[in-house]
Amino acid sequence: MNDYKILVVDDEEDLCDILRFNLENEGYNVDVAYSAEEALKMDLTQYHLILLDVMMGEISGFRMAKMLKESKNLSHIPIIFLTARDTENDAVTGFTLGADDYISKPFSLREVILRVKAVLRRTSPKSSPQASFIGYKELKINMKLKEAILHGEILQLTKTEFELLRLFIENEGRVFSRAEILKKVWHDDAEVLDRTIDVNITRLRKKLGDYGKYIMTRQGYGYYFEAGAKD
Repeated sequence: MNDYKILVVDDEEDLCDILRFNLENEGYNVDVAYSAEEALKMDLTQYHLILLDVMMGEISGFRMAKMLKESKNLSHIPIIFLTARDTENDAVTGFTLGADDYISKPFSLREVILRVKAVLRRTSPKSSPQASFIGYKELKINMKLKEAILHGEILQLTKTEFELLRLFIENEGRVFSRAEILKKVWHDDAEVLDRTIDVNITRLRKKLGDYGKYIMTRQGYGYYFEAGAKD
């Protein structure tokens, strides 16, 4: 077995058993849940990947994915949708919700395994996902590799920009004054001016694109990160 843990969520028990058997043969640790409701009662922070059926009972796969992406502790977990609904609109919905891949049924097991390997290679280090990633929805910080990832792409941030982003996300909702930012990011460098801090934050917001809006300004006090702001 390797260190990767995968959760399969699908109301077709036979399919869950087949996927578990084949993924375990590839060396993965696999658990199954037969509904979104069952899955949401589990400790989801332990998983590096979720294979999620779209069409289920009370809570659909799309709805569960939305719930995960809105959770500070779970938004980093990559999701592959499994679905019999093979339409462009459904695929667009899946990717809009933050899916890392979308596989239409019926599928070959070889295809699933190859896509699982690709997503894990792209998104997950072999360590605890909760300890290695922080972030919000499609904005993730890989603490181990010191990388910021947005919509699956590594952002080209300077060291200062990365440290600013990490400071804000690690302390969501806390307002930092320029003096506090200077101390924590520039380590009290006397030559750094308030204007330098403002310029770096402006550049960071620009690189974050639509996620730049979550870095908020509290006039007269400083800056902070607010998940869900302006959604």
